[in-house]
Amino acid sequence: MKRIVSILIASCLLSALWIPSVFAKENKDGDLVSNVKSAILIERDTGKVLYDKNSNEKLPPASMTKIMTMLLIMESIDKGKLSWNDKVRASEYAASMGGSQIFLEPGEEMTVKEMLRGIAIGSGNDASVAMAERIAGSEPSFVKMMNKKVKELGLKNTVFKNTTGLPVGGHYSTAHDMAIMAKELLKYEDITKFTGMYEAYLRENTDKKFWLVNTNKLVRFYPGVDGLKTGFTSEAKYCLTATAQKDGMRVIAVVFGAPTSKERNAQVTKMLDYAFSQYQTHPMFKRNYPVGKAAISKGSTKNVDAVTSEPISLLTKKGEKTEKIKKKIILMKNLQAPIEKGDKVGEIQLIKDGKVLMESPLVAKKNVKEASWWTLYKRAFGMFTKAGE
Repeated sequence: MKRIVSILIASCLLSALWIPSVFAKENKDGDLVSNVKSAILIERDTGKVLYDKNSNEKLPPASMTKIMTMLLIMESIDKGKLSWNDKVRASEYAASMGGSQIFLEPGEEMTVKEMLRGIAIGSGNDASVAMAERIAGSEPSFVKMMNKKVKELGLKNTVFKNTTGLPVGGHYSTAHDMAIMAKELLKYEDITKFTGMYEAYLRENTDKKFWLVNTNKLVRFYPGVDGLKTGFTSEAKYCLTATAQKDGMRVIAVVFGAPTSKERNAQVTKMLDYAFSQYQTHPMFKRNYPVGKAAISKGSTKNVDAVTSEPISLLTKKGEKTEKIKKKIILMKNLQAPIEKGDKVGEIQLIKDGKVLMESPLVAKKNVKEASWWTLYKRAFGMFTKAGE
């Protein structure tokens, strides 16, 4: 009897050790998610990949394209080139867009805030084109901005042909690239005030009141989901880039090519459940946190605050501790005015035992114009008189 009991106990212990290792292997081999063409799961602050399945396969992104459209809108607002209450007029071309739309009429005006609501919640193709024309003058010019940003982010497998994701040859992305675009977009915390809304109204005080319902149903049915963007065409099938936040950790999950919206949501849910059950983040710095001053040559001011460009955290398995973490600030030399708010001026590194755990850009907190000749004269004169400026 003792021998039988011992065998049973040993079997239970082996099972306890074996089950997690099988799950880890399942995750590594890309079997956590099924019935989709590609998928990826990352933690937002560190960018660490928690799960991957064919994430570099080039596929049509459908309306997930609008993640880049929204990113450029948020950048314009952040840099002061656009404000929430600016009026945006819909051209005939913008109003002619098919597919998902908020039914803009030629000449109709809405604020930037209303247009973004129409894009983020209702996936409005017409609103996307109207905003593109407002920012860049035309949709083709805006598409050039989109592809320029793709290169700035170091993405190798994305080419955009329009702002909407409507089917066109040569318009493609990958799960990996889409996750990085979402990571960049989520630097702007205001975006989830739009992508996280389940329903809203446009033209509320008119006889053309229009009800928006979020195409991302997980916003309503999965706690913590507050974005980002769905996509569907007959070629792309059902796609979704989703983000959720829980206990201070934000993750991004992307799927391409699910056969149904229900399946799409189910596979994203698996990834979110996995992330929140296995990992935790340790916040270090918020976005726009000042960590130093970068010297500016020939500027209206001699230096500019170098601030964090995004939230910065460390990621560990649940239960693991973080110890002896050092920060290293590297400021760029020979910076010359003019400097725009958001321009890179340095880098911050988090280091443990001599190993760089993560690095992130530091950016200028504000614009620095070129100094006038009079300012330069006074500055030079001050060098001799020791009066300073």
